[in-house]
Amino acid sequence: MSPQISVLLVDDQPLVRAGLRVLMADSPDLLVVGEAGTGTEAVALARDLRPDVVVMDVRMPGMDGIEATRVVTAGPDSPRVLVLTTFDDDEYVYGALRSGASGFLVKDMALDDILAAIRVVAAGDALIAPAVTRRLIEDFAARPAPGPPPPSAPTPLPEITAREREVLTLVARGLSNPEIARHLHITPATAKAHVARLFSKLQARDRVHLVILAYEAGLAP
Repeated sequence: MSPQISVLLVDDQPLVRAGLRVLMADSPDLLVVGEAGTGTEAVALARDLRPDVVVMDVRMPGMDGIEATRVVTAGPDSPRVLVLTTFDDDEYVYGALRSGASGFLVKDMALDDILAAIRVVAAGDALIAPAVTRRLIEDFAARPAPGPPPPSAPTPLPEITAREREVLTLVARGLSNPEIARHLHITPATAKAHVARLFSKLQARDRVHLVILAYEAGLAP
């Protein structure tokens, strides 16, 4: 039997926490080890309970989910943070990803998808709900276009090769390794190797971090 994934639920609405707790009770591989209603409580419980995954709300009284995520993920062997948000009202997606969140979900997603996302994040991968990805792209697209760089300006991310830059651009578009392989006419193993080198060269913690770096370097669509 696989080891259980320990989960800390953080939301200022007791009803939301109760619903998630009941949902996870039917999943033998998930174990709710604690609940918090504020960011401050979340930080304390994450330190004491050392869960595998923290399911974190964004808007809470006092310390919000962004600051709590920053603190929770700052230490060594920190838990993974999966942000669960009422996305239509939230303007904090980018800030939370920069703070170390490994994924973003919206509260109107199917319950089975939320459970699957917890497992994905616990396994060390990253996950962003499609609606959140669209919002990120729209947000960056709406920003004023930067002026042309001076002739002496360095190439964005000079430490990566031209092929790795292509791969990074496709990662930012949300493509999986097999999809990248098909797009570039390379083997899945080669695509996986390119992504692994990007992790190493850019010191990225997960695919979400790669997406952020691609946007900041102007490589994302």
